[in-house]
Amino acid sequence: MDAKQLVREYVERVWNGGELAAVDELVAEDYAAHDPVDSEPVRGREMLKETVANYRRAFPDLVNTIHEQIAEGDLVATRWSSTGTHQGPAFGLEATGNRRDVTGIMIIRLDDGRVAEEWHNWDALGLLRQLGGIPG
Repeated sequence: MDAKQLVREYVERVWNGGELAAVDELVAEDYAAHDPVDSEPVRGREMLKETVANYRRAFPDLVNTIHEQIAEGDLVATRWSSTGTHQGPAFGLEATGNRRDVTGIMIIRLDDGRVAEEWHNWDALGLLRQLGGIPG
């Protein structure tokens, strides 16, 4: 499987499908994710599984769409959009029932055919506005 396809499968199965068992197959043991909304990186498979489960509880109809990808060496850059309805606690807010639509870019480093590290840059401010967490 090529690098871009691996990232597409990771997004589709883990984030869109909520297949937590797929983390063991697709993600490196020493995985780390760097996201500006997290005070600390997400480290390891178990922490990733917990993060995905919490996010999917908050947005059970979550759909991430990949728009473009560029791959070079062990890095894959992906431009994405994400939709979902806020039905559980997230980002310090109780469920609002609000729909959210955000966009972002992630860069994933692969190691030995697995997702090893992620860096995210996305519209967290827009998400908080859509959920009513800050004034629009």
